[in-house]
Amino acid sequence: MSDKSPSPTTDLADDLFLVHPEPDDGAPAAPTLSFRRSPVVLVTFAGNRLTRNATRAYQAEFGIGVMDWRMLVMLTRQPGCSVAHAARTTGIDKAAVSRSLAHLESAGLAKAEASGGDERRKSWHLTDAGQQLHAELLPRALERQRGLLKGFSEDEVHQFTGFLQRFLHNIEEAD
Repeated sequence: MSDKSPSPTTDLADDLFLVHPEPDDGAPAAPTLSFRRSPVVLVTFAGNRLTRNATRAYQAEFGIGVMDWRMLVMLTRQPGCSVAHAARTTGIDKAAVSRSLAHLESAGLAKAEASGGDERRKSWHLTDAGQQLHAELLPRALERQRGLLKGFSEDEVHQFTGFLQRFLHNIEEAD
């Protein structure tokens, strides 16, 4: 299945995304984004809730938050990556990535090595304990993912993933 769909030839109308509330207590009601019909609002709300709920679950079960889990995944996929690379790949600011990696390092789950002898440039790797935690947490993350996609067919998951990839591409182009 291709990730690319034909681009629409017409612009989307603003009213597709807006709600026009009734005036309340004499105050004029101004059009604003719909919480139910605006995909951008829905993706933002979903991301916020996903992050909050995953943090609660992973903190309770494994003692780490979702940001730390993201860095465990990042360092499993790309051992030796830098803070800047991890930030670019995940779309998370460098300060948050640095804090997470420092937390993982203090917990004995990750270690930094100076690149080319320059202490400011570090490559990050998981320790054996970090690799073990990743292996323990991965089945739980997959279980959560299956639960979040309950009711979706395999084809719908592929289609949804394609839509999100296109959406992320559009975000990159807008920057």
